[in-house]
Amino acid sequence: MRLFKSLFAAIVLATISLSGTAMADDKQAVQTLYDFLSNPASEEHVAAFEAAASEDWASLGDYSGKTKSRDAFVKQVSGFAKLIPDLNWSVEEMLQDGNQIAVRSRATGTPSGPFFGVDGKGKSFDILAIDIHTVENGQIARTFHVEDWAGALRQLSSQ
Repeated sequence: MRLFKSLFAAIVLATISLSGTAMADDKQAVQTLYDFLSNPASEEHVAAFEAAASEDWASLGDYSGKTKSRDAFVKQVSGFAKLIPDLNWSVEEMLQDGNQIAVRSRATGTPSGPFFGVDGKGKSFDILAIDIHTVENGQIARTFHVEDWAGALRQLSSQ
């Protein structure tokens, strides 16, 4: 009986350990997205994000039913390298429940020209973003996201 209890305890501990490793790997996959956002001109960061996100990854920013594909997202973010050369997207908090990862992040930057039609004339923005990522088979499968772009425009247009 004692051997059975010891064996059972070992199996439970191994399962918890493997689960913890998978969760850490899921969080690392999600972190690659924010590393890419902060380094949009880096081919290394593009490749890391493409490896971390599934081929059919979908980005959803509203309830229009329209999604952005991984390739379209990479193209859009890569354009940020010229528009916001000092863009920094830092993870402030990352919480995981099963295969869902919620991220509170902070985006800062100084656009080099008009941004969403607003010429900030050298001003910077500092905004909050909230994302919910679904990770399947070690890759990001879907991302729901909300960023305070209205706040960025207010900061850029203020006197």
